[in-house]
Amino acid sequence: MSDKEKLISTAAAAAQKAYAPYSRFRVGAAVLADDGTIYTGVNVENRSYGLTICAERNAIAHAVAMGMKSIKAVAIYSPDSEDPLPPCGACRQVITEFSAPDAVVICCGRDKNAVEIPVRELYPMDSLHNLKKN
Repeated sequence: MSDKEKLISTAAAAAQKAYAPYSRFRVGAAVLADDGTIYTGVNVENRSYGLTICAERNAIAHAVAMGMKSIKAVAIYSPDSEDPLPPCGACRQVITEFSAPDAVVICCGRDKNAVEIPVRELYPMDSLHNLKKN
């Protein structure tokens, strides 16, 4: 199984654990760290929608809590979407914080019809990225 297939499969399994009682729109994410470790996250809704946590940011926060500092790829999957599901603007910003411009975001819908997008295309002109301290 390729890294891409494994990430999609892991994100799909994670989506089944999403907490989405209000929208009924479950999302799972899988983050592939530079060391090969995969971290997962799910969307966690709240009756105050502004406090909802997206699956991608949940997965990245999980990875950071475990010591990860660099992302190679992110897969996003929803069994409740026919179309490939891209990350929201806030998630795009967080993804760029922990990835190189050539990292890949894999967007999937229920049929696992994937679209791969390099971070540099998903979040172009990321001028603030140069301010990051290494």
